[in-house]
Amino acid sequence: MSSEPMTIPRRRTLALLGGTALILAGGIATYGLVGRAAAYQETARWTDRQAVPTVALATLGHGDAVQTIDLPGSIQPFNKASIYARTNGYLKAWNVDIGAHVKAGAVLATIDTPDLDQQLDQAEADLASAKANGALAALTAKRWQALVASQSVAQQAVDEKTGDAAVKLAAVQAAEANVRRLDALESFKNVIAPFDGVVTARNTDIGALINAGAGGQELFAVSDLHRLRIYVRVPQALAANLKPGLKASFDLPQYPGESFSATLVTTSNAVTESSRSMLVELQTDNPDDRLWPGTYCEVHFQVPSDPNIHELQATALIPADQGMQVALLGADGKVELRPVQLGRDLGDKVEVVSGLSPGDRIIDNPPETLETGEVVQLADMPPPAQVASRAPSTESD
Repeated sequence: MSSEPMTIPRRRTLALLGGTALILAGGIATYGLVGRAAAYQETARWTDRQAVPTVALATLGHGDAVQTIDLPGSIQPFNKASIYARTNGYLKAWNVDIGAHVKAGAVLATIDTPDLDQQLDQAEADLASAKANGALAALTAKRWQALVASQSVAQQAVDEKTGDAAVKLAAVQAAEANVRRLDALESFKNVIAPFDGVVTARNTDIGALINAGAGGQELFAVSDLHRLRIYVRVPQALAANLKPGLKASFDLPQYPGESFSATLVTTSNAVTESSRSMLVELQTDNPDDRLWPGTYCEVHFQVPSDPNIHELQATALIPADQGMQVALLGADGKVELRPVQLGRDLGDKVEVVSGLSPGDRIIDNPPETLETGEVVQLADMPPPAQVASRAPSTESD
């Protein structure tokens, strides 16, 4: 029996198997090459994406509708008078002490004036002498005028007597004026209150030497405390917002947790060059005498805010040679560096007075190397579906 029929099928099978193996090997090689090329392309895209800076946006908002301005103030009495003596002498008695409520015209103290008393006595004696001399001169002139009608005396002599009588009358008037002056000084023996108020100072005592005028010592100080004035120095940048009629509140260290109201009544309309501030005056009622002159207080003004002022996180600012600037993200993903003008420092935020619009997108914590025209991407922007979130592996499976 021949063996050839058995050999031919085996060769065909082997050839078929070999061809299949070659095809499979070629497919596997092709798949590996294609996968490696795709991996390289994906790696290139990932590298390009990582080269574009990733940024986040800062919050740009508006401030409160009402802006609060806190400034130190000083409380002063509505009226205050420093009382000095108008005559020399010794303090005989004082009738009121500090804290006393007095009415206008009340006697605060009495001064003993022995020298003035003697001067008044002498002036009254001089007045009596001048009146006697004047009466005699007037009578003599009248008699001589009667004699001139009979031509018993010369007209010149009559004129002399008449002139002497006029001189004596003037002397009487001068003596009377001197007596009135000394009487007025005598009335200053009593030191009186100029208006209703409270005695806030007493700087004298019984037996003290009293010198008249402002060159002497202040005897008393009287303050009108029914209404008080509050003086505040406002920085130049804020002065334009404060107008007469504006309501304010203030608090005092001695009354923690309690607030008082006041009204701005006037401003100095001038800025002090040394401090670049303007003095403003507020007034408040003091019906129960709880507020004291000379007290420090903190005044709180409520003024409308500028609608063009924005609040921005301080981390979005970029220091520049000419001030501050921010990095804006445009719709095309490009950066624009824009200068801004700042207002108040609010701690973690700042007020931006000008340079921004409500729709601006501000980059927070911008890189130092960021420049105008540079392309960036947002951190919260989702990556494309075909790009992995991490660098792909270049190894083929």
